[in-house]
Amino acid sequence: MQRSLRHKAIMRAVAGGGTVGVAELARLTGASSVTVRRDLAELAAAGAVIRTHGGVRRAAKRGTPMPFASRVEADAATKTRLAAAVAHLVEDGESLVLDNGTTCLAVAHALAGRPLTVMALSLHAAATLGARPGASVLVPGGSVETDSLALVGTSVVEAVRELRVDTAVLGACSASPADGLTSTTPEDAQLKRACLAVARRRVLVATPEKFSRTSTFRFAAPDDLTHLVTTADAPGAVLDDFSAAGVEVVLVESA
Repeated sequence: MQRSLRHKAIMRAVAGGGTVGVAELARLTGASSVTVRRDLAELAAAGAVIRTHGGVRRAAKRGTPMPFASRVEADAATKTRLAAAVAHLVEDGESLVLDNGTTCLAVAHALAGRPLTVMALSLHAAATLGARPGASVLVPGGSVETDSLALVGTSVVEAVRELRVDTAVLGACSASPADGLTSTTPEDAQLKRACLAVARRRVLVATPEKFSRTSTFRFAAPDDLTHLVTTADAPGAVLDDFSAAGVEVVLVESA
């Protein structure tokens, strides 16, 4: 099967939204696993698919948020490793602002029980941190998103702007070195910009698929960060671009 036909076959296979394994795609296309992996790398670089452990799934269209339940289950073991690396950067006694999102929720689990002052930007993270003695947990006033329990609105942005913290831990819908760090809504982008402005250390924690896509609303350039925490299988060119921007790159093994 020709390369273009293989790509079309792969896109049809992932159209349903689930994860499809390399072995299944090899059977479907009649190509070797090596060839299929090369095809997947090309499609991922184009933003058409998202690589997973042993397979691939369709990438969401630009500007389309994924449901929280789907995101919290995706790459859970990898997010736990990333969260542990972020927690290692944070010293006891620090003040933090902790972004919403599933990877930052994993960071909340890693930080729970430690003597910290944390403004949590989601009720999920606030409940996780507050369930164990140790952290002083702050929650800004504002509206609560039904799906993610993220705190949103002008009052949340204003509350963050009044802070001065040691560390901001941020997630991103997308983190392309060329297009910058982006989000799917203008409100979330505004809130992330506020977080960056009030922190001495600015940490982006991201799984590798975030580097192969772009969302609609830009909130930062790579050099607005001080640290990037991701996995060792992230594209080398992307890591080089962040390093060249003066960002300290922290790598963990993927699960």
